[in-house]
Amino acid sequence: MRAKLISFVIAGVTRAKKAKEAVQSPVVKSAPHYFEATVPQQFIISQYKLMLRGREGTFTIKTYQPDMLLAEARFELDDIFADEVFDLKEDAINKCHELLKKNGAKDVEHYSEEYSLYVITEYQGDPEQFFKYKERIASLLKSEKLALNPLEIDHTLSWQLKYSKNDLVIIDWDGAFIFDPEGDIESTGELLELANLQLLRYRLLDQELDARLELVAKIFQSLPEKKRAVTLFGRKEVRNAIQSIIKIRAASLFSLQSLEREIKLIGDWYSARLYELAAKKFKLDEWRAQIKDKLETLENIYSTASERFSWSPARIELVGWFILLIGWAIILAFDLWVAFFKR
Repeated sequence: MRAKLISFVIAGVTRAKKAKEAVQSPVVKSAPHYFEATVPQQFIISQYKLMLRGREGTFTIKTYQPDMLLAEARFELDDIFADEVFDLKEDAINKCHELLKKNGAKDVEHYSEEYSLYVITEYQGDPEQFFKYKERIASLLKSEKLALNPLEIDHTLSWQLKYSKNDLVIIDWDGAFIFDPEGDIESTGELLELANLQLLRYRLLDQELDARLELVAKIFQSLPEKKRAVTLFGRKEVRNAIQSIIKIRAASLFSLQSLEREIKLIGDWYSARLYELAAKKFKLDEWRAQIKDKLETLENIYSTASERFSWSPARIELVGWFILLIGWAIILAFDLWVAFFKR
């Protein structure tokens, strides 16, 4: 039996550095022919050999062009169920954070996704033989050193997927256990990286929508109620607010549709079922629904602003007639005044 720990952190960057080489997509179990063209391509920026807790690990910096970075750490393990694995994983994650910052990642502490894969390969028999360590498996998946409730342990292990008799994947929020006697784990790892990438994209998009909604609310609240429609300053601020709404709505809709298109094109094979399991655990559908609700809010703000503050030709004509009526009223009043005093 062989075991390894693979930990990675994904974070956003203003613009990723130029990559040295593209990562070759692994062969995916029963994947459709268009899988490689669908899944976002990774590119390698740099690679390091570093020592943590007396173990040499390989650290790789990758990018999803043009604005995402991924730092990955790999360590061979003697005993994947040993107590030291908890600390090694934490140190590996912290080192990934450090490397991401050095490569220009922004706000890594708040807007990043970290995940760990606990891999067991080259064993004989079915993977359920390792369930004698189920307490430790659940603890590693949850990054929790405290003893877990037996019901929680069983629930954690229930989030699993088998492709053949002797392989198994167990997915949780902080990590996944991968059992494969043939060592075919790269495709599974890439799909789990993709799920974390999508989660981070949703989180960043949700943050951007919150910021825009707050900005638009402040602009409207700062305008005097009686002068919103008549002052040049007010009209300019409203126009800027409407333009901001149009821009973020268009960008958000494009981003959301791109994410959904990538997911749908994975196909109804093992990869799709694995991705679906990860998406449920990461609550991607809930994030997507929340973002759509905020886009609808922006739509309502846009419609309201357009109705209240835009100067359409019809409204300009109406104002013109109103001014004309006022002019005729003044002339009539003047004529009446002249006629009265001439008497």
